[in-house]
Amino acid sequence: MKIKGRKILLTGAAGFIGSHLADALVEDNYVKGYDNLSSGKIEMVEHLEDNDSFDLIIADVLDTDRLKKEMEGCDMVFHLAANPDVRLGASDTYVHLEQNVLATYNILEAMRELGTKDIVFTSTSTVYGETDVIPTPESFGPLEPISLYGASKLSCEALISAYCHTFNMKSVHFRFANVVGPRSTHGVTYDFVKKLEDDPHKLEILGSPPGTIKSYFHISDCIDGMLYATEKSDKKVDYYNLGSEDSISVKEIADIVCREMGLEDVQYSWTGGAGDGRGWKGDVKAMRLSIDKLNSLGWKPKYNSAESIAQTVLSLT
Repeated sequence: MKIKGRKILLTGAAGFIGSHLADALVEDNYVKGYDNLSSGKIEMVEHLEDNDSFDLIIADVLDTDRLKKEMEGCDMVFHLAANPDVRLGASDTYVHLEQNVLATYNILEAMRELGTKDIVFTSTSTVYGETDVIPTPESFGPLEPISLYGASKLSCEALISAYCHTFNMKSVHFRFANVVGPRSTHGVTYDFVKKLEDDPHKLEILGSPPGTIKSYFHISDCIDGMLYATEKSDKKVDYYNLGSEDSISVKEIADIVCREMGLEDVQYSWTGGAGDGRGWKGDVKAMRLSIDKLNSLGWKPKYNSAESIAQTVLSLT
């Protein structure tokens, strides 16, 4: 799927991943960023304010009239807008349906009506649920997500696939491991840094030791992998895992954060969480994605999980 020289609508442009993607895309494209600022921040993209290749539209994907108006003239969509709070689904069962599934339906409908054919979608490793195959390949099935967030993203993937086959569109779907790095606003590394800045002697940790064991990868690898795979994709509907080639525990993350912050003898206080090491209901206990498919095309991440965490701590402190 060709990227260079396109007019791109980028939803979620003022978010963590979206803002980094905007930085990369404006080098060779015109990018219209679209964000309602519910979790994104203008500060994330204010450095692009004077760039003639970028405009930020503050609006909601749920506003169908505004969405269609702003999409007009764009020939490609990078759809990142979503509610990213996995834990929220246990207390609010509608939020991920509305902000993820219905929002994606609105994007697809606008594309259908305007004749926009190409979409890149950011999905998640949580669509796999708890697998007995680790590292987990894109071909694994059946997919049984254990969180409403994961279910919403899998629903979005299905909708996009159906639209592509029905209305002659093309799509590339990325199933991410945990992305970390500069401008991150949530996640275990961010939480640990903020807690230790408040109290450098004690760290409260969700779950029980050693916590969940997952793959973490740096935002620079995320953006590079996305662009590389999208350019290589020639299918109507394509799927790629993106992550590091290893995994680490929450306990190891805590140790790295303390080390990079120059802290010693920090007391760890585990909450017990949802049991079995999980921090909350719907929290996958072990996750590592197979990235063999993307490796076979000649791409590898620069950082492993520990290096990604260490780089993130340095950027946050």
